[in-house]
Amino acid sequence: MHRIVVCSTCEGLGGKRFAVNLRAAFAEKAMLFEVQDHDCMSNCGRALSVAFSAPGKATYLFGDIDPAKDLADTLAFAGMYAASTDGWIEDARGAGRLRHCLVGRVPA
Repeated sequence: MHRIVVCSTCEGLGGKRFAVNLRAAFAEKAMLFEVQDHDCMSNCGRALSVAFSAPGKATYLFGDIDPAKDLADTLAFAGMYAASTDGWIEDARGAGRLRHCLVGRVPA
């Protein structure tokens, strides 16, 4: 199961609402992602934070997410991530602005 974690401590930036919007978008597109919100992801200097993970795949942490503008790019990245065998995304241009928000990528 693919998982996205959204920092809910960043609520002033709309963290919980962004998680709700992601859940609705994944349900509408029938994409199998579990969306969790989590208290503080310790990336406060680059809030709002979002992480992607899955068993056997690289983990990605993004920061500076704008919940009003980055939903479509987050969904685009989710599609690339789900389609990859190991989670390693070499060309993230299809994820628009999100690719510039990458904080780190950790191998599986």
